[in-house]
Amino acid sequence: MTDALVAREDRDGVTTLTLNRPDKLNALHEGVFADLRAHLEDLAKSVPRCLVLTGAGRSFCAGHDLTALASGDAEGSRHFEAETVDLLESFPCPTIAKIRGHCLTGGLELALGCDLLVATESASLGDTHGKWGLVPVWGMSVRLPERVGMSRAKELSWTSRRIDGPTALRYGLVDHCVPDDGLDAAVEALAAEIVANSPGTNAIYKKLYADTATSGRRAALAAERELPHGLPDDIAERLGRSGG
Repeated sequence: MTDALVAREDRDGVTTLTLNRPDKLNALHEGVFADLRAHLEDLAKSVPRCLVLTGAGRSFCAGHDLTALASGDAEGSRHFEAETVDLLESFPCPTIAKIRGHCLTGGLELALGCDLLVATESASLGDTHGKWGLVPVWGMSVRLPERVGMSRAKELSWTSRRIDGPTALRYGLVDHCVPDDGLDAAVEALAAEIVANSPGTNAIYKKLYADTATSGRRAALAAERELPHGLPDDIAERLGRSGG
């Protein structure tokens, strides 16, 4: 692992971005967000087939660094951090949050910016804004109920309850829960399945699903039907055919 606040590894069509403050349980501050934003903007120039977000050491992310928060942590625009999570959410390839250990509050908000969440059985996930007298600004009040439903989101936020991997899976907060020693293999296998498919198709599906979530059923059906007919470019080139 490098000294970078967010480390990057590219292998077999998969880019892994690793939050790299293991001594602080990968707590977030403006430097981490600046590095993450820089990586996402650079990757947008040559999009990988799959993007994995994880944390170094024993935790995914314990949340916002409260020391930095108390000192007036700010970067770029007023909503730099929230906009970075938005950028992750809209990134034009499938994204996976690879979660072990703590995934709390701001860390959970960051994970919820990913398409798929994979957690270990012993992971600890929760929204603890209320414990610290804070309110969410990175999307928790929208993305958490999208995941688990409104009443469950209210309960989690109002109690600051931490839940383990199996409970998170039962609630629908994560998509897969795996044994602690099986996380690397599980995420590698999931990413490999994604990489094996057309990146063009996956990118189009990601946009269509995003549109469905925001535009309503009738408009989403119309948007799908307005797509160009034929094969995405990457498949067309492989088969020596042109779409259309």
